[in-house]
Amino acid sequence: MNNNKVRTVITYKSYFEEFFIKQKSKVQDKIIWTLDLIEELPRVPETYLKHLEDTDGLYEIRVKLGSDIYRIFSFFDEGKLVVLANGFQKKTQKTPKQEIEKALKIKKEYEFENSIRENK
Repeated sequence: MNNNKVRTVITYKSYFEEFFIKQKSKVQDKIIWTLDLIEELPRVPETYLKHLEDTDGLYEIRVKLGSDIYRIFSFFDEGKLVVLANGFQKKTQKTPKQEIEKALKIKKEYEFENSIRENK
């Protein structure tokens, strides 16, 4: 893919890495491919990036490999910066509530740390 980035994907602390390193290399490759897509497409299809209803700006990055489904929670910072939170393998139709709560906690933590940095 080319270098015409529309957005930048970053990680926050080690939440995403802890999930990522546990995955098989084929899953890692598909995650990287999906993140590249999110960085480069002006309009990302909901197949790959979807806003979660009734959350304060939480999105799920959707990765599918064969019959396996993975989700990575993320949120935006200043519009074009996509911050990766936690990830998990989806095994049921409904997204586990504890995973959403974990992602919201990470988002609050990130926003709190940024507000402290900005006020210095």
